[in-house]
Amino acid sequence: MKTLYIECKMGIAGDMLGAALLGLFDDQKAIVGELNDIGLRGVVFERKEADKCGIRGNQLAVLVNGEEELVNDNNYTDEHVLDGDVKHQEHDHDDHHHHNSLHEIEDIIESANLSREVKSDIREIYTLLAEAESKAHGVPVSHVHFHEIGAMDAIADITATCFMMHKLSPDRVIVSPINVGSGTVKCAHGILPVPAPATLNLLLGIPYYESQTIKSELCTPTGAALVKYFADEFSYQPVMSVIKTGYGLGKKDFKQANVVRVLWGETQEENEQIIELTCNIDDMTAEEIGFAKEALFEAGALEVYTISADMKKDRPGIVLVCLCNMDLRDKIVQQIFKHTTTIGIRENVCNRYVLAREIKKFDTPYGEIRKKIAFGYNVTREKWEYDDLAGIARRTGKSIIELKREICGEDQ
Repeated sequence: MKTLYIECKMGIAGDMLGAALLGLFDDQKAIVGELNDIGLRGVVFERKEADKCGIRGNQLAVLVNGEEELVNDNNYTDEHVLDGDVKHQEHDHDDHHHHNSLHEIEDIIESANLSREVKSDIREIYTLLAEAESKAHGVPVSHVHFHEIGAMDAIADITATCFMMHKLSPDRVIVSPINVGSGTVKCAHGILPVPAPATLNLLLGIPYYESQTIKSELCTPTGAALVKYFADEFSYQPVMSVIKTGYGLGKKDFKQANVVRVLWGETQEENEQIIELTCNIDDMTAEEIGFAKEALFEAGALEVYTISADMKKDRPGIVLVCLCNMDLRDKIVQQIFKHTTTIGIRENVCNRYVLAREIKKFDTPYGEIRKKIAFGYNVTREKWEYDDLAGIARRTGKSIIELKREICGEDQ
């Protein structure tokens, strides 16, 4: 199984991820040429080689109208956030500081020389960013105007990553826990804690940690949105036969090499070990149990469900079952004790066998619909995305059953 592992020991930023992915291609010059053929307005991509703590790697420079993004030597890393990423010192070039709405960004992407699939990915990543900004600032998504993450160099970073992800076409994308840095970050509206509010919204449900030594922002909203969108799993590196590695270098220097590393290789369709945690509950309301389940999912649980059961003295109750990866056991145990009334938890170590998964998109008279495809062990299963069908059903007044028959050619 073709597997891409993204290592985020020094955080994740859009330009660093794109530069790392570029390192996985044999003919990197040709890939840069294809990026320039996309035709983003005023944008030219350039590959540069650089060195961080003895590691040789790539920087994928973006020139907008002949000028490259600048980095402030104070508290700025590659990108900073409030309404968007602050990637430049203040200067007078309008293209760098033009504020774009989601609709304007869609127009820019639609005019680019890209496949429909790549355009769709870029739009969905910007939708994730818009939703995170909306939640952070308490405004509707339709009112969100992107600042620096709507500038052409940021659009170029996202476009380059999406383009190369489609060229690589991995069967599985795994992302490590993310180092977000620490301290504070200067933004257009003041000084904020790291991670900044919009970035934190994107990281919900994703394992991350604060650096004890680096007082700087390492995880940007662009980087968080990209891995949130493309990752099939957030975990540590699996057993894999590595074929190629790529290093994307940041612009700032730290004692630790400021790089995003990607590994490209093969993993086997084999079992993995997970933890099953169970407990009995007979004195919580349905609403309290529902809240506890949400908290466990946010903490990184793979699955949470309940089973009806008879408790002592014939009281009706439930058995709460939570599945998680081995490295999250202590965190999940703490969350179960925090959000439930149980006084004891049982643990089982289980082998889990999973099918590889991918999502494909199909055009229909009603718009694009996604299909989930699971495969492996000589089995293939397909299922249309419920949310897409439900959205069309609400707009058209048709039932989901009717739509499946009309669009998908299914009898049920």
